[in-house]
Parts: sequence; structure tokens; C-alpha cells
Amino acid sequence: MTEPRHRHLAHLASFAAEPVVFFTVVTARRQAVLSNEEAHGILRDIWAEAGERNGWWVGDYLLMPDHVHFFARAGREALPMKKWVQMWKSLSARQWKRRQGREASLWQPDYFDRYLRSADDYSEKWAYVEANPVRKGLAAKPENWPYRGRIHDLRF
Repeated sequence: MTEPRHRHLAHLASFAAEPVVFFTVVTARRQAVLSNEEAHGILRDIWAEAGERNGWWVGDYLLMPDHVHFFARAGREALPMKKWVQMWKSLSARQWKRRQGREASLWQPDYFDRYLRSADDYSEKWAYVEANPVRKGLAAKPENWPYRGRIHDLRF
């Protein structure tokens, strides 16, 4: 018996209509500039408005000194992923430069994304992410790290 020609299409059908995406975005030259209240506030405010403005709903997130991890889901009328990431990176960089008086780039041009297939995938990724500050010696327990949160509950 032969395999169906388009077997990968069945694989895609297992995703929710709007899959949750796990993102990692790194600062330019791995600058350690994100683990502070100012950067946290800038990103949280941008992401809190993203659902209404751009169709992207951010769930759990965690800022490390030189990178950020977060989960997001696009609505049906959302900006394309690449355009949305470029938009919030540009907006956050402009706000950061204005507040800090810096001219240096804030973000690396690229980013990592991965589609998640289930609530278990989300839970496993989040458990790994929230342990980052502990592994790096920045917090005794994951819940002690102040630069984390949840904006929306991204249910499967």
C-alpha cells in the first residue's frame, strides 16, 4: 500500500484553527538590557494592546537579560507573523531609545518561532522557560523572577 502524496496536510490539520506560537527574540549583540521594570513595562504595554490593534494575543511571557520568550496566538484578521514581530520590535526599540537616550539597536533582526500542538506542548515549554532565571542564578524560584507574566489565557 502506498502512502498518500500529501501526508503533511493531515499533520497541519491537527493544529487549532489559530495555533499558539512560542517565540524567542534576542537583543542585538546580546545586550543585557531587558531585566528591568522599564523594559518590562514597555513590552507588556505593547503586547497588551496587540490583540485589539494587530490581532495577536500574547499569553505567558518571560524576559531574561538578553532575550525574551513568549507565547502568542493570531486571530483570524491578524497581521502576518513576520510583520507583527517587526512592528512590536520597532515600537519597543523606539520607546526604549526615547527613554534611555540610546541610539544602538535593541533587537537582533531575526527571531525563533515554533507552533505548539497541544496544551501539553505549551505546559512543557512554559516549565522550561520559567526555570531559566533559576538555571542562570537570577532567582531562587521561578515565581520570584519579576519580569514575567500572563496577558491573556491562550486556551487549547
